[in-house]
Amino acid sequence: MVRTLIAGNWKMNGSPASLAVIEAVVAGLGEGGPADCLICPPATLIAQAADAARGSLLAIGGQDCHAVESGAHTGDIAAEMLAGAGASHVILGHSERRADHNETDAIVAAKAEAALRAGLTPIVCVGESLEQREAGETLSVIDAQLAGSLPDSFANAGFVVAYEPIWAIGTGKVADTTQIGEVHAAIRQTLAKRFGSTGEGAPILYGGSMKPGNAAEILAVDDVNGGLIGGASLKAEDFLAIYAAAQ
Repeated sequence: MVRTLIAGNWKMNGSPASLAVIEAVVAGLGEGGPADCLICPPATLIAQAADAARGSLLAIGGQDCHAVESGAHTGDIAAEMLAGAGASHVILGHSERRADHNETDAIVAAKAEAALRAGLTPIVCVGESLEQREAGETLSVIDAQLAGSLPDSFANAGFVVAYEPIWAIGTGKVADTTQIGEVHAAIRQTLAKRFGSTGEGAPILYGGSMKPGNAAEILAVDDVNGGLIGGASLKAEDFLAIYAAAQ
């Protein structure tokens, strides 16, 4: 059995007042269930969020890290810094990072190595554009991203892959369950072939406008082992509803 993970990505949102959401999620999780729960707030809130979640079922993660441990990299954050602030996971290769910061697969792979070095669980994102899907290139694009973004060291370490069709992020559009199932099955096959039992047990998340209203249907698809949640994770009620759908 692959452990289900419901992960929230707050992106560039959140202020100290947003810690009330963390507290509400902690309270709402209670004794929890078979699914793991994670929120990745902006870096400015990680330490406070980790303090608020300490001793609970909620884990806290980062949204990016640099490939090296320290140095002259103004504005960047090392994986070791995230771990020191209380993070247990880090999102890497999100389509917004790939587009806004020109991150290549090689850069993502180097950051994934850094995450493992610091003891963090990397969540590596892959996904196709609308143009690539309409051209019938979805599976070849995903396969190339997996080959380039996942380092060989994943064979001996815990990691997560998130499939996020770029055309369904924050647009309200959602891939149908057949499309989702096809891509997730292909990802699982690739992971199992390359990483053996580790690849067979790695969670594969769906990240594309998952909400309380569609979470149960998407989470029921084979090889969908959770969700990478954007806007809905900013509201405790919505996020907890998605978590409840994973039980």
